[in-house]
Amino acid sequence: MTTPVGTTPRIPEAVHRRRWAILGVLMLSLLIVVLDNSILNVAIKTISTPEPTGLGATQGDLEWAINAYTLVFAGLLFTAGLLGDRLGRKRMLLVGLAVFGVGSALAAESGSPLQLILFRAVMGFGAAFVMPATLAVLMNVFERDEQPKAIGIWAGGVGLAIAIGPITGGVLLDHFWWGSVFLVNVPIVIVAIGLMIWLVPESRDPKPGRIDLVGVGLSVVGLVLLVYGIIKGGQLADFTDPAVLATILAGIAVLVGFVLYEKRSDHPSIDISYFKNRVFSAAISSLALVFFALMGVTFFAVFYTQSVRGYSPLKTGLLMLPLAAAQLIFAPRARLVVDRFGVRAVCAGGLLLLAAMLAAFTTLEADTPIWLLEVIFFLMGTGMAHIMTPASVVIMQALPREKAGSASALSNTFRQVGGALGIAVLGSVLSAAYRSGVEDKLTLLPADIRHTAGESIEATLGVAAKLGPRGEPLVTAAHDSFLHAMHITALCGAGVALIGVVVVALFLPGRTPQEPEAEQKETDPVGAGH
Repeated sequence: MTTPVGTTPRIPEAVHRRRWAILGVLMLSLLIVVLDNSILNVAIKTISTPEPTGLGATQGDLEWAINAYTLVFAGLLFTAGLLGDRLGRKRMLLVGLAVFGVGSALAAESGSPLQLILFRAVMGFGAAFVMPATLAVLMNVFERDEQPKAIGIWAGGVGLAIAIGPITGGVLLDHFWWGSVFLVNVPIVIVAIGLMIWLVPESRDPKPGRIDLVGVGLSVVGLVLLVYGIIKGGQLADFTDPAVLATILAGIAVLVGFVLYEKRSDHPSIDISYFKNRVFSAAISSLALVFFALMGVTFFAVFYTQSVRGYSPLKTGLLMLPLAAAQLIFAPRARLVVDRFGVRAVCAGGLLLLAAMLAAFTTLEADTPIWLLEVIFFLMGTGMAHIMTPASVVIMQALPREKAGSASALSNTFRQVGGALGIAVLGSVLSAAYRSGVEDKLTLLPADIRHTAGESIEATLGVAAKLGPRGEPLVTAAHDSFLHAMHITALCGAGVALIGVVVVALFLPGRTPQEPEAEQKETDPVGAGH
């Protein structure tokens, strides 16, 4: 039980004085973890081009390059959060940053798509120890009344990383080889480690639980099987394929087994009883849905701007600025809107705006004025900012401060699983819809390259380039098929966001959990007032 609000401050004075400097260091650590994925989104087209420019990665390779990182990250977050609570969050942050830096240097020197996927997994291992620890340390250096503001700034840091990533990636790709988008992490890691040793205090749970090795293993295996099945189904454009179905069902079965095991375990990675609280479950779900949409949209938006519209990586990064700017502007201020209208109205409104903007992608064609895309991105970022901050506050204040690592790990796990499924599901929908649209136009190609040419727009354009003038009709067909596939994919994303609106409207409280009744129940504020 933590000390009730209004009594003696729980933060040592020396730590309290430097709390904002500590937040800055935590945001620098967060920056590289988020920045890495947003940089990669701009680089995927370059990596998909044949050597020596890229690695000749297929659409499936690209999805795995992103998801190898995300799956290891999501699968180990439980363990990382628990280890941070047990062994010390500062210690885990330092270990995570060091592993992330080494993985980045190795990824930069990858000689094949397989090596890139492997080293991205190493980076995900390091990132798993960084992300939950940043939010856990934040909860232990700020008093409760300042936590919503600090979390808002922390969430705004995500927006900053999304902004810096594509632009940095674009500049690097304009001047250096594709591996530079990973090598840039190394100096940031070195600076972050130095500042962390100097400024950040150590904190841990005085009563930590045992590490749940079986639960961790089940969660990782289940997620890998599920996402692999979804990606494979997209590659084959056939989700009824026996191997695809068997893999997806096996993944679901293992995840069900994980939940059943966690319910019976005396030292679970996830306390399943948290999810009996409908408010907590709804807040977690809304975060997962936001990242499902964000990762899925950025995946196909890069191909739209570069492959269809012909923009360079740098210009693509600049085009994504409104998405990031909106998050940076509105995430720290979202708490003020929540104070006035309540968590339910703000989160439901944010998801509704997100759904509308996803649906608006269906209006985009090859010659649509580009400012319309900018408006869509800005409004998407605005909607996301008004979901991420309120939902994060609800989740982090749901548990005692001693369990901050576990709460943060749970929150970040659902974000990353949502992101992984967004890339896998929406990427597979895009891939399947594209193949079905373009395959009729590929009948004149030799049988041995027909399948590969239909895998993605980049593959089709690569074949068209080799054909010279005879490939011109193939370019037109590739653009038309991709636009059709993007429209279908965007509508699927909009449908998922609308499900989120219903969940949030039904289960989140109508007012902020920070009112007096909630303060009296500090260890379970999300249970107050509903």
